[in-house]
Amino acid sequence: MIISAWRYSHLALAVSSFLFVLMASLTGIILAFEPIQQEIEINSFDLDQITAATLIDNLQENYLEVFEVKVDGYDRVSISALTENGDLAEFYVNPNTGEKVAEINPEAKTFQFARSLHRSLFLKTTGRFFVALTSFLLFLISLSGLILFLKRQQGVKKIFSTIIKENFYQYGHVYLGRLFLIPIIIISLSGVYLSLFQFNILEHPVFTAEVENENINAAPKRAISDFEIFNNTSVANVKSIEFPFSSAPSDYFMLQLKDGSFAINQFTGEILDEDQLSAQEQFFQYSYILHTGEGNFIWAFILLLSCVSILFFIYSGFKITFKRKATKIKNKFKLNDCTHLILVGSETGSTLQFAVWFQQELLKKGKKAYVQQMNEFSYHNQLEQLIIFTATYGVGEPPTNANKFEAKLKEISFGKPIQYSVVGFGSFAYPDFCKFAYTTESLLDEKENAECFLALHTINNKSAESFNRWLAQWARLSEMNFPKFEGEVDSTKQKKLAYEVVRKTEIIPNHQTFLVELKPIKRQKLRSGDLLAVSPGEKHHDRLYSLGITLENTILLSIKLHRNGICSTYLNSLKQGDVVQASRLKNKSFYFPKKASQVLMVATGTGIAPFLGMLMNNSKKTLTKMYWGARDEEALIQYKNMITSALENQRLAQFIPVYSRTDQQQYVQNRLQENDSEIAEVLQAGGVIMICGSIFMQQAVLALLTKICEENKLKNLSDYQNRGQLLMDCY
Repeated sequence: MIISAWRYSHLALAVSSFLFVLMASLTGIILAFEPIQQEIEINSFDLDQITAATLIDNLQENYLEVFEVKVDGYDRVSISALTENGDLAEFYVNPNTGEKVAEINPEAKTFQFARSLHRSLFLKTTGRFFVALTSFLLFLISLSGLILFLKRQQGVKKIFSTIIKENFYQYGHVYLGRLFLIPIIIISLSGVYLSLFQFNILEHPVFTAEVENENINAAPKRAISDFEIFNNTSVANVKSIEFPFSSAPSDYFMLQLKDGSFAINQFTGEILDEDQLSAQEQFFQYSYILHTGEGNFIWAFILLLSCVSILFFIYSGFKITFKRKATKIKNKFKLNDCTHLILVGSETGSTLQFAVWFQQELLKKGKKAYVQQMNEFSYHNQLEQLIIFTATYGVGEPPTNANKFEAKLKEISFGKPIQYSVVGFGSFAYPDFCKFAYTTESLLDEKENAECFLALHTINNKSAESFNRWLAQWARLSEMNFPKFEGEVDSTKQKKLAYEVVRKTEIIPNHQTFLVELKPIKRQKLRSGDLLAVSPGEKHHDRLYSLGITLENTILLSIKLHRNGICSTYLNSLKQGDVVQASRLKNKSFYFPKKASQVLMVATGTGIAPFLGMLMNNSKKTLTKMYWGARDEEALIQYKNMITSALENQRLAQFIPVYSRTDQQQYVQNRLQENDSEIAEVLQAGGVIMICGSIFMQQAVLALLTKICEENKLKNLSDYQNRGQLLMDCY
């Protein structure tokens, strides 16, 4: 499939360098533990409160001769000195007293091995080149990933907006990218910069004091404690102090600070020469700390997590790629021989599975169907039906494999009448929901000899239920029968558990609805809003039902009996005491909010089931109102007792039923519109709106909510959804 240049570059870079990146990440994880371990083991001192003068005095009192003092990134002070026994030794000291506190232990062999492998692959200069190249490639991978992420999130302002979850690997790839892309870019850039010093492209400056010996004064001799520079310098700012080798005036202190170096007269404390640290060297020091985490426990831990996330990026990236490649376009007939042309607009390939499935079903019906990318569209005389499945990318833009469609369509003339249908795929979390699908339909509306066969249908989050609704309408107009598309939910991988039927109501004749109450035979944690996957047997696909949980921890299902509905017929045949095999699927995006000023529930028909369970368990008595739509008052019979109980116990503040088949014909969206100011107040006050029921009702309510936001000058509806103030489970 055609993918964007950025995505192709991202993939190509990842494939070409993943072995080196894998090695760098694994060794990086090991090395990240070193600064963490050091921080845990070290008894640190407050070096900001100790002056260099105090440190030098303490050392000269305790040792015969001191040659050098070093302060490392962990604020440990080490010295090279002659002890009382006349031995030359190096060890750590207490800067407050000058006394020895610990030996300088050699680096652990594990860290030595990991560092050598990390820096040069044990290949010396050649290995260092490949490591530097890997750092640069990792930077390019991160940069392209960042651009793809910003494109996906529709700009910088929406970086922290909700990430649409297509599958675990996609969600994890994007979510961890949001958290760790910046640290990974820092790691890669700092690695490249450090490599420039390894190859002597950049060099460390060496401070060589330029002092004329005849100008050095040995008087007036002052005590170290009177040296101004030592008194004004805290040990925290010291990197090293080299002591004079002799008492000759030509020997002097060499003081290296974090921001410069000084040559200091050992007798008078006069600064003989100085050199401020160059910007290049300062950048080196920052790069070293950022790349290694030395001296900073928190940053070292971030580096550790970043390296772990890189491993996940490698694995999930290949999983996503293989999944895209798994759904390939395989056309049985030549394009010019086909009567049905299915065009696909997709940035990630997720829409393609619908098109390929639809093509296969058409082929089974004896139709010659062809699938191709929207950018490849061309007209031929055999074409009768044009079906377009397209997603929207970025800010209402076409996917990359559809960005030439408009120009191509304008150049094409249909020699004879054709019929077209457009299906838009997207997510309500984005403000430009299915915008390109609407654009596509408008373009076709303007074409001569193009007749709309079925009006635009939009599908939220690849809903199989919504797609099947479009499929049923298209099949009815085409006088064909299609099986249901089962979607991506593979509930067969979910463990089937046994549930006992504890209650089943009789069908309400004019509504064909009934209730089933199930009790799990094995104790399990259940929540209202989850889904129950049920099938009559292994030969049949699972049907998903939104469930409510009662106070007795039983599952409440509200079901409509469909003509020829295999699963609904099966559930209707159940009797008390029967056992049902089913699996529960978590639906965390549709749980009753734990913290909300108020909750507004909107439901139609059997969509009331999860809300009934939520109301029963509303122990905090969160202010809750419910709008419920049905054909007439008879539909309320089986829910009335539960609604009344919730009202009496103040777990439901108000219940507003809306009936469409009465003298005062109304729909839920009509009643909501009458109370538009109340709806606006709910959103402004941080309240939550929950919608469950028909997809058609959902679309109408969302259109109304969008209008309410515009009229009341509120934020975009998508902003409220991103903040968890709009929760939906429709079918």
